[in-house]
Amino acid sequence: MKPKLTLKKIAKELDVSISTVSKALRDSSEIGEETRAKIKAFAKHYNYKPNNIALSLKNRKTKTIGIIIPEIVHHFFTTVISGVEKVANEMGYNVLVCLSDNSFDKEVLNMEMLANGSTDGFILSLAKETMQKGDYHHLAEVINQGMPCVLFDRVAEDISCDKVIIDDVTGGKKAVQHLIDIGCRKIALISTVDYVSVGKLRTHGYKQALAENGININEDLILKIEEMEDSEKEIEAFLKERDVDGVFAVNEHFAISAVKSIQDQGKKVPDDVSVIGFTDGELSKRFIPSLTTVSQHGMRMGEESARLLIEKLERTPSEDDYYKTIIVETGLVVRDSTKSRK
Repeated sequence: MKPKLTLKKIAKELDVSISTVSKALRDSSEIGEETRAKIKAFAKHYNYKPNNIALSLKNRKTKTIGIIIPEIVHHFFTTVISGVEKVANEMGYNVLVCLSDNSFDKEVLNMEMLANGSTDGFILSLAKETMQKGDYHHLAEVINQGMPCVLFDRVAEDISCDKVIIDDVTGGKKAVQHLIDIGCRKIALISTVDYVSVGKLRTHGYKQALAENGININEDLILKIEEMEDSEKEIEAFLKERDVDGVFAVNEHFAISAVKSIQDQGKKVPDDVSVIGFTDGELSKRFIPSLTTVSQHGMRMGEESARLLIEKLERTPSEDDYYKTIIVETGLVVRDSTKSRK
């Protein structure tokens, strides 16, 4: 029996990207006519069969839902998976977990696999590379073919589907307001690059809090990190050259790196510099000093995502079907890494 021809194999044989193959097979005008013709001819010659999602949905139910997460290093995503599994299992569904590893191509391949009849619908947090490209054709394709999808945390405004998010702007404001309330005025921000939506929104919250308290926004106190692998060195170099009394980091890994860098300079947290993170994971609780943080309530996000998806799977689709966006409130958890300077 011949192995099944996939988008990945076609892309490899023709030395093009998976995205190019996917778009060419849908006759997208984004791909040149010659390239489209070559890809279609190859697919036809080798009898490539695209996933017929609509047929699969009509003919059988798997009672399985998929979840694609961008990374596993963040405690937040493991709590989301727990929430999804809790609700899914209670409602008689199994859960298939996939990892995109922040890769656009892996996200496309994961979706191809989930949409080939192995699941009834899926839950997704976008890969960093997907957000950087701004290319969501793979999502639009499966949704247009009738497969229910819920986006959570990292979402795309351009895609019409159910979404579960937190109010990242308000979460950022809460964090910075706490630092201001305890007497900090020279507050640094350690964030992701702007194409990662959560980093961009938390940065807005940081700036709003400063502006509302009459503190000038100093762009020199803002660090935007591209790659996690390089983050510790970047944070160390950044803080070494700046005089700050407070740090807001948009995730707990950045926050812990900030604490270590401050301590390596011979300063004390929180006596000299207060540090606050985002995502109330195990690292935040067990690190010394324990981290003041904004809690994302990942478990609840997972529960809400699963509930939204399964409700859609179990009701009869209608023409006036509408999409919901559920906003999960953040909470501030005060611990030992912040201290009043007043």
